[in-house]
Amino acid sequence: MTDRKPPGVSWESWIDRQILDGARDGAFDGLAGHGKPFRDLDRRRDDDWWIRAKLAREDLAVTPPTIAIRHDRDASVERALVAPDEATVRKIIEDLNGRIRAVNRSATWGPPSSIGPLETESIVERWRAVTPLGPGDEPEGSSPPKR
Repeated sequence: MTDRKPPGVSWESWIDRQILDGARDGAFDGLAGHGKPFRDLDRRRDDDWWIRAKLAREDLAVTPPTIAIRHDRDASVERALVAPDEATVRKIIEDLNGRIRAVNRSATWGPPSSIGPLETESIVERWRAVTPLGPGDEPEGSSPPKR
């Protein structure tokens, strides 16, 4: 670590001296991009160009919770429709509805939420419509036909 700035020396000259000493000692040798031109140097940039570049380099995405819950809803409904049994369907939808309520209650950034909890029974009915019953299987809550 460097020493503190000596009294009576301007900041500029003290910093310039540290840079020159570092260059002389090889502190800047082998840095990434050494000897290469700057990319997109002439391109116009908005104020947040650097954070967009950082997110792209790190392969990160920031999605507002009110948008992310829409994707979560679609994926959960798809999972529910291929679930092995009705109890699993109900569990998936109830978990999703809890997450939707939490986002609607607490999201503080991003666009406003425009989705509400799903009707569990309508998803169960869709699941029943696409799920073939095996021999001897009966929908939950149904009774055998009366004779």
